[in-house]
Amino acid sequence: MSGNILTLRNVETYYGPILAIKGISLDVPAGRIVTVLGANGAGKTTILKTLCGAMDPQKGKISFLGKEIQKTDPDKVARMGIAHVPEGREVFPLLTVQENLMMGAYGRKDKQGIKNDLDLVYTYFPILKERIKQKAGYLSGGQQQMLVLGRALMSRPRLMLLDEPSLGLSPLFVQDIFEIIRRLNQEQQMTMLLVEQNANMALKHGDYGYVLENGRIVMEDTCQNLMASEDIREFYMGIKDEGVRGKRRWKKRKTWR
Repeated sequence: MSGNILTLRNVETYYGPILAIKGISLDVPAGRIVTVLGANGAGKTTILKTLCGAMDPQKGKISFLGKEIQKTDPDKVARMGIAHVPEGREVFPLLTVQENLMMGAYGRKDKQGIKNDLDLVYTYFPILKERIKQKAGYLSGGQQQMLVLGRALMSRPRLMLLDEPSLGLSPLFVQDIFEIIRRLNQEQQMTMLLVEQNANMALKHGDYGYVLENGRIVMEDTCQNLMASEDIREFYMGIKDEGVRGKRRWKKRKTWR
């Protein structure tokens, strides 16, 4: 692949004595949405925590914009241009919507740029402008997810790490969130690494995907091809194609273009 903004090569990270991700290698090209699918406990969140500096890998290399960043402190990773949107909608509940958004710009000095980006956030999330003085803890789950996405945008990132943005949301809010994710990618050329259990939404809006099982990548392909895969349709989307029988056989494929 050419034009990768992020690369991982043979990365291993432990949770205490447990090897959580086992020799992971993946690429995220600039301007694309790359998704990592997997069940609970597969290691998806560990990948993102390793990338943002919250966890240190024991082996392997992580390169962002051509510079190795493994074992870099989280604040330095954020200043390099990587924004982490964690699982669970971690807002500051006692701060207002606008105060939460401004927390995303804490490392910036360009006042006019901050104002412009705040206006941009309100363009994508008009409900936040309506709730500008409301404390974040009183927002609905979907509105809080919009807030953490907006807060990440305020750092003006080159790469956004999204951890289960659909988790705990109603189907309507899930649809809204993924439509905004795709718009940000298309209109702002925002590069994203998305980890998800909702395979249907992730593959529908993503460009390339990796399937993670027990800390290892067992399959990779374009999202279009993954959606057509019998294995993915049956085990991640709940669609059993007629005539499919027997034990699944993962086929690792590389067809990114």
